[in-house]
Amino acid sequence: MPLRPAALPTVTRHLVSVLLPIALLAIAPLPAAAQEAPRAGDDLPVAEIQAFAEVFERIKRAYVEEVEDEDLLRNAMRGMLSELDPHSAYLDSEEFESLRESTQGEFGGVGIEVGMEEGQLTVITPIDDTPASRAGLRSRDRILRIDDTPTDRLSLQEAVNLMRGEPGTQLRLTILHQDANAPLEVTLTREVIRTRSVKHELLEDGYGYLRVSQFQSRTGAQVDEALESLEQDGPLDGLVLDLRNNPGGVLQAAVDVADAFLDSGLIVYTEGRLADSAMRFSAGRETAAPEVPLVVLINGGSASAAEIVAGALQDQRRGVVMGTQSFGKGSVQQIMSLGNDEGLKLTTALYFTPDGRSIQAQGIEPDVEVIRGRLEVAESSRLDVREADLEGHLDAPDEQRARREVSQRLREDYQLGEALNLLKALNVLSQRRDG
Repeated sequence: MPLRPAALPTVTRHLVSVLLPIALLAIAPLPAAAQEAPRAGDDLPVAEIQAFAEVFERIKRAYVEEVEDEDLLRNAMRGMLSELDPHSAYLDSEEFESLRESTQGEFGGVGIEVGMEEGQLTVITPIDDTPASRAGLRSRDRILRIDDTPTDRLSLQEAVNLMRGEPGTQLRLTILHQDANAPLEVTLTREVIRTRSVKHELLEDGYGYLRVSQFQSRTGAQVDEALESLEQDGPLDGLVLDLRNNPGGVLQAAVDVADAFLDSGLIVYTEGRLADSAMRFSAGRETAAPEVPLVVLINGGSASAAEIVAGALQDQRRGVVMGTQSFGKGSVQQIMSLGNDEGLKLTTALYFTPDGRSIQAQGIEPDVEVIRGRLEVAESSRLDVREADLEGHLDAPDEQRARREVSQRLREDYQLGEALNLLKALNVLSQRRDG
């Protein structure tokens, strides 16, 4: 892989029991530009500060219960940040420590990433192979209650704290599916969530499947290893890159994954008010799969770093993006240490695709829209009964059984089946042109 500028900040993810949507995290002290004294014309609003001090004093003197000064000030900081955007937040020592622990790649929880949408706690995506995904939680589900606590008055961080807990303990969530008329309650058992971000397999001879569930520090290297494994028996005729329900993660990992398919050109750039918020990432010549026909699957749960990859491959005309519109999180957060075991998560920039598109609140529009669904055979056709359904049937050899399982997956996952069909069609057209 090409060398990256040494000055780039270290990036990581906030993987607590429930993940927060993050495009870029850099644990660092406050930038120098943010530490400068106010310039002329930037005088502090004296009247508003006096009003703040008066409110503080009246609460101290007249509130029905005694309140500690530290609690009032921390709540003031939380309120200050919560009014900016859904992703900026003050992190107390416990929350900041949780962030540090999350960078180690495992955490206790149920495995969902949440955000605030129209003031309501909303599932961005469940993480693969976690209690949340096994229970059927979906992107855009509204979380109405956590155990017995309504969520309409909770901040995002308060909701996260309630959903955290020791592995083995239970959590009740009252959720409302996007297409449902009534809420339902699900009971989840918290686990230690250990996430491996890349999976791969052959769907058919010559056609590979590469699933990236989130972007961690080693995701780029794992993608290279997966591509090498898929090509052991020869070059691929096509590849499905599955970014559905991928909540994002480490920006550098997204760059590395896009770089695996691009041998030149811009991948993503960021813009913000501070000088160090402006960054540009380009592809290098050393590319794992520069010519493999590619279909990229996205949906409403594809966010942040997943949208960077899809947008780069789309703008560079490197692959066909298929599925439904992505989530639309194109903002960049930095985690800044406050020096007292506390931190500040602040939105500092927006990122843009190579063609200059901002994804923020827009998302990536697929080249080919294919909605979620499955293929089913009408009951009256009697074609839904197979040899495998008959009592006492003989088992097929392992290889044939594996192919049968893949075939069943393609019937149950309509988007994946259509991606494979498109790759085959592209291969046929390519052979005809070459012939």
